[in-house]
Amino acid sequence: MPKALCLSGMVVAILIALLFLTDLVASIIAPSLAPFRGVSWFMDISLIVCAGTLGAMSWFTFREQV
Repeated sequence: MPKALCLSGMVVAILIALLFLTDLVASIIAPSLAPFRGVSWFMDISLIVCAGTLGAMSWFTFREQV
């Protein structure tokens, strides 16, 4: 069960990072296609960093359990 939770944390981190990275890039290239219309670059960058932190914590915890 703990391994499944670590893996799901990594999957969630990847999905969140992709979503907000897409919003950041699309708001620069074509603002009308951005998922959140590029409302705040600060929010996008902050949530990408948070997703990276979640992914790293999940990865390190997963490695400790093997």
